[in-house]
Order: sequence, then structure tokens, then C-alpha cells
Amino acid sequence: MLNLLQAEVLKSRRTFARKLVIGAPLFFVLYAIAVKMLMPDGQLSTWEALLAMVFNWWSVLFVPLGTALLCALTEARERKSGAERSLRARPVSPRLLWLAKAAVLAGHTLLSSAMLVFSTLLAGLLIAEGPAPLGRILVASAAVWVLSTALIPLQLLAAAWKGTALSLLLGLAGLFAGVLSAPRPHWLAVPWSWPTRAMAPLIGVHPNGVPLPAGDPLFDRSVIPLAIGLALAFLAVSLLLTAICYARREVR
Repeated sequence: MLNLLQAEVLKSRRTFARKLVIGAPLFFVLYAIAVKMLMPDGQLSTWEALLAMVFNWWSVLFVPLGTALLCALTEARERKSGAERSLRARPVSPRLLWLAKAAVLAGHTLLSSAMLVFSTLLAGLLIAEGPAPLGRILVASAAVWVLSTALIPLQLLAAAWKGTALSLLLGLAGLFAGVLSAPRPHWLAVPWSWPTRAMAPLIGVHPNGVPLPAGDPLFDRSVIPLAIGLALAFLAVSLLLTAICYARREVR
């Protein structure tokens, strides 16, 4: 398994996926600075406003679309290199290969989350006032990462099955479904809504980007451990099922 992980990491070197992992979080530095310059004085001078902007857009946009694009790039690279044909002639378990792919993608999103912490702190030093809420930034980044990993098996299977187009379409559909479902009682049934819903009590912003009023039900923090537990269970089940589907597809 270690060799498979090392091989997957090597295959992603000097690729656009690596640039996306590093560049997407850094984009928020430029985005926040640009918004600060366009808004009236004092409108984006607090850490609260910065966290609301960065983490709301991160959970709404990058989690569904970024995950979909990373998975699509992984499968596109496999097809271009002819790896699927060569694997049939080697004693490599397709299920273990699938798990290695998912693990490396989770590692990429973890790196991206670490870069998000760095980007947020850098943006705050440039445009926000007061001490940095490092604890909240770390907790929010970790929560988004854990919840986003649950999407990897589904997105990866969509990319392996029908290519980049289906993976991106699924991510786009998840984006809208997540935003619409997050404030509603059925949010638990929509995996794409879990990161967005968890951000509401952590950063005090509605999934639609509007700050939450005091006493809003979305401030309920009990949804965070519930979402994390559900995401981990869903990840385990979806990894198993998609690995079986991938293995059957490989031997055809």
C-alpha cells in the first residue's frame, strides 16, 4: 500500500492539480484585499468579516467544485498515461489502487486546508484589525477538510466512469444542492451541504453569505459533531462501495 501511495504522489508532481491545491487558497488573499479596496472604510476591517467571507466561499465553492476538479484531473491523468491497460498485466489490487487514489486526494485537500489557514492569516494581517482568532481558523479549516473528504469517493467514481464532464457536473449540482439544503431540516441527506452547514455556527454566516442574526437556529453547534460523524461513516461506506465498483470495472 505504501508503494501505491508513493506512486500516486509522484504522478501528481508538476501537474495542474498541485498548482490548484496551492493556488486556490492563496487566491483568497487577493480576493479579500480586492474586496477591501472596493468597499467603504470599516466594512471589512474585522476578523469576523474576513472569516465570514473566506470560509463561506471556501465551503460553498471550493469544496464541491475543487474536489470535483481534483478527482477529474486524477482520472484524466490515468487515462492519458494508459495506466488502466497496464494495471491488468500487473499484480496490483484495483481496490488498493482506488484507496491509494482517494488517500492522496485527501492529502491534497489537507494541504489545501493548511494553505487556507496561512492565506487567511496573511489576509487578516493586511486588512483586519485586532488579534488573529487562530483557534477558530484552525477549527473551521479542520472541520471543512474532514467533511469534504466524504465527497472524494463519489466524485472520483464519477470521473472514472464518465470522465471530467460528469465529475464537474456532479460538483456543480452539489454546489447548488448544498447551499439550498444547508439551512433546511433535510441537510443531513445531502453530503455537499455538510461543510456549508457546519460553517454557519463556526463563523456566524448563513449559507447564502448573509451574517446570522443573534439567536438564529443555525448557531446550534451540535450539528458539527453530528456532521463529522455522519461524514466519516459515509466516507467509509462510499470508499468500500466505490472500490468494489472500480475493481469490477478494471477486470472487464
